[in-house]
Amino acid sequence: MSVPKVVILGAGYGGLMTAKGLAKELGYNEAEITLVNENKYHYITTKLHEPAAGTAHPDHARVSIPSVINTKRINFIQDRVSAIKLNEQEVQLENGEPLKYDYLVIGLGSAPETFGIKGLLENAFFIRNINSVRQIREHMEYMFSRYASEKKEELITIVVGGAGFTGIEYVGELVDRMPELCHDYDVPMEKVRIVNVEAAPTVLPGFDKELVDYAVKYLEGKGVEFLVNTPIEECTKEGVILKGGQEIKAATVVWTGGVRGNKLVEESGIETMRGRVKVDEQLRAPGYENVFILGDSSLVFNGERPYPPTAQISTQQGQYLGKQLAKVIRGGQITEPFVYKPKGTVASLGRREAIGVVGNKKMTGGSAAFMKKVIDLRWLFLLGGVGLALRKGKL
Repeated sequence: MSVPKVVILGAGYGGLMTAKGLAKELGYNEAEITLVNENKYHYITTKLHEPAAGTAHPDHARVSIPSVINTKRINFIQDRVSAIKLNEQEVQLENGEPLKYDYLVIGLGSAPETFGIKGLLENAFFIRNINSVRQIREHMEYMFSRYASEKKEELITIVVGGAGFTGIEYVGELVDRMPELCHDYDVPMEKVRIVNVEAAPTVLPGFDKELVDYAVKYLEGKGVEFLVNTPIEECTKEGVILKGGQEIKAATVVWTGGVRGNKLVEESGIETMRGRVKVDEQLRAPGYENVFILGDSSLVFNGERPYPPTAQISTQQGQYLGKQLAKVIRGGQITEPFVYKPKGTVASLGRREAIGVVGNKKMTGGSAAFMKKVIDLRWLFLLGGVGLALRKGKL
């Protein structure tokens, strides 16, 4: 008698927690668990802004997948998913044989949301993965190296599109990096421009106003220019063109202005909203009892509005599904709905500054920065125990 086949697509926060949870809950002969990921490593999305700015090595933001899963219980396949065939209950891979499944967990992450901005995909950089942040750092350093001989100020002008969490955290790291970068390439600090452009009326939309004001004041004090309520209409090889026609010439444009669900989910035939699926209370895709969707491709509503896609909610989804799917595999039913329990939100402004809300307490400065590091350590502990937290964490 064959055992149920569980296929998990994506080794992000949700996918890894689901795989680890199932391996813990189920016995050896209760299910065949397969985890598929394009890379042999998990990259810590919440830390990618650091290597993008050059304040940390890319290795600091990635963890070997085989080192944190039970490879005797979980079959790990490094490959790219090419198609999801729901009617055939099959996943197609670029290089391997198709995978049949009884239960499918989709945690493939997101894609950049460009909002139709002309030239953005072709001319901007994106903080997406290990390779993309390495490219951002190398490109920026090359532009600074050219300034000594060419003296073109656009070479040392950086435009960051989007002032949400990723944008603000990246700007904070840039502020920390600039003294070293200018020293290494003999660039006058006062010549460098860092411009953060946001279409919404405020930085960090939806965040506490007092904390937003603190962040803006701190970053402006470090020389950052904020242009809010100012959409980018076009991104060119020379920089960006803003609504109204103003042009900012910049050799480096980094877009952090939003994400949408993975296109493979849209192409599978599941109903989506900007590539994301409104899942039910058990994280199921509409119309499919055996298909679950986590992370950036899922929509979980808090009243009339969806929760923003964060590592925190993805982690909780994975923890929930690891336990609940084990019940289903054993012939039971999911009796508990998924309920997201926010534990606080902290945005870094560089190495030693941050803002956040933990519980009902607002935090700023060094104490918030310390709490941000504690949050990072917690994820590393959940993923790989004390050993991984000691290797990768820093306080």
